[in-house]
Amino acid sequence: MNTILVIGGSRYFGKSLVTRARDAGHEVTVLNRGSSAPPAGVGHVVADRDDEDGLRAALGSRSFDTVIDQVCYTPGQAAVARRAFAGRTGRYVMTSTMEVYDPATLPGPVPAPVPVAEDSLDLARTAPTAPHADPAHAYAEGKRQAEAVFLREPAFPFVSVRTAHVLGGGREEFTGRLAHYVERIAAGSPVDVHQAPYATSFIHHREIADLLYWAAGQSFTGPVNAASHGAVDVTALCELVAAQLGRRPRYRLVEEGAAASPFSFDRAYAMDNGRAAALGFGFGRVAEWLPTAIAEAAGVNRLRSAAPTGLLPPSCSH
Repeated sequence: MNTILVIGGSRYFGKSLVTRARDAGHEVTVLNRGSSAPPAGVGHVVADRDDEDGLRAALGSRSFDTVIDQVCYTPGQAAVARRAFAGRTGRYVMTSTMEVYDPATLPGPVPAPVPVAEDSLDLARTAPTAPHADPAHAYAEGKRQAEAVFLREPAFPFVSVRTAHVLGGGREEFTGRLAHYVERIAAGSPVDVHQAPYATSFIHHREIADLLYWAAGQSFTGPVNAASHGAVDVTALCELVAAQLGRRPRYRLVEEGAAASPFSFDRAYAMDNGRAAALGFGFGRVAEWLPTAIAEAAGVNRLRSAAPTGLLPPSCSH
């Protein structure tokens, strides 16, 4: 039995990760600000991760075999965690994102080749930059800089799991990105796409929970890409949604550089999952689970459409 601390872990695949580790017999603790209680059989530490003194006080003398950080978004948060958990953990796993490879948010040369492998991004050269006004740029750069903080003069063995776009789970999928397609295609509204959209990487919500749990028990360090086999472009996604709904998708082309619907990209950065696979993790295929994820999203959409205005069950709201 190992002791595992999950920072965050209160929604979506974080909840699955927590219960997965608990049911495997590990001593699991969740750290959050107290907004939600962990499931039965899981410990709870209430602290604001941005408050270093308060975090240290809340942790007391606790130490952990592994910390899994689900909610590290900035270099400042990484720096606090690096100091606070030095000497308290034998392994630190940070949930990162494929957006770190997005050429649109990178200041230097575009990673190549595609699909991108972990070593295409040199975080040793990542220098702090001013916050970006665009949320997508700020998110990607924040994750890059957070990884870089942990990698510089490591205080403990560190892993960054660069996860693909996570789908599945119906109501649990709080981003609403898959629901966007279900709603628009069901209504006969056009989907905004690029002239020649590039395929992108996806992973099922249970698969990423399993991978994070697996990574916690391994000995490798450094970045690892997390993506199901098989990239999919936005038009293929729309065709699958349309088949579930018995409708034909309509498309509206956007100009170069303009915003489009989620998962429509005018640049390539789908991920190579070869490192994780070589280390022993068995990925599924997008084609195997995406139809079910779409059906789940369509079911939620039908429920929302059938509910009278103002009477939608709270568990179905985002």
